[in-house]
Amino acid sequence: MIPVLLGVPFDTFSSHLRGAAAAPDAIRVALVSAASNSWSEAGRDIMASGGLQDDGNLVLGESAAAFTAIALRAHELAARGLAPLILGGDHSITYPVVEGLHRAGRRFSVLHVDAHPDLYDVYDGNPLSHACPFARIMEAGLVERLVQVGVRTMNSHQRHQADRLGVEVIDMRRWARGDRPELSGPIYVSIDLDGLDPAFAPGVSHREPGGLSTREVIGLIQDLGGPVIGADVVEFNPSQDLAGLTAWVAAKLVKELAGACLASAA
Repeated sequence: MIPVLLGVPFDTFSSHLRGAAAAPDAIRVALVSAASNSWSEAGRDIMASGGLQDDGNLVLGESAAAFTAIALRAHELAARGLAPLILGGDHSITYPVVEGLHRAGRRFSVLHVDAHPDLYDVYDGNPLSHACPFARIMEAGLVERLVQVGVRTMNSHQRHQADRLGVEVIDMRRWARGDRPELSGPIYVSIDLDGLDPAFAPGVSHREPGGLSTREVIGLIQDLGGPVIGADVVEFNPSQDLAGLTAWVAAKLVKELAGACLASAA
């Protein structure tokens, strides 16, 4: 499928620190930098004719009404047979994106890379918090499966939520023992950059040591067992970055995700 970049500069529902709304343009700068090139590791020029398109950034307010606009644009892109490649923004935006894809008739599983399971029923009084999107997604029955990788902050409430909602969790202890996700059929990939160890991606609002390496996340993308119908890269906070390192990591992941979408179209 042809991937289309869509910036979603929304961080209203972030906890602890805001700043992720500035991420889409920072990722684009790294993506087109002359210090690198536009080729994925599989040998595909993602910027060639028929490759990655850019739909710009949504203009959003700071209320839940933004979710309507996000879902609508995701629906429009999916209805045209395109693969939305979302640049967040905080992780709350995954819920309306997935809702939009579902309304377009897509049936798919989700691979979710994150330090946090984001399964709270309510967080800080807000059921749409960036700590809650996957609870809303699973309650609404929007996806076939949800497989989470990299989790290392799960409390008792979120363990209960995972069991109740049928979420498959490969936490970092299981990952260290060699467990890997097995997915088939259409897949949506959601990457929270704090799923990586902060040594690799320090530019996030919630640093959690003990995470995945950049190479491990690239390997997850490259070894998926089905076509990629969309993706998001979220929770990059440029105000917390060091020497632009996390922007480069985000851009690298975007290139590999775009390459995976294009491979699905080949």
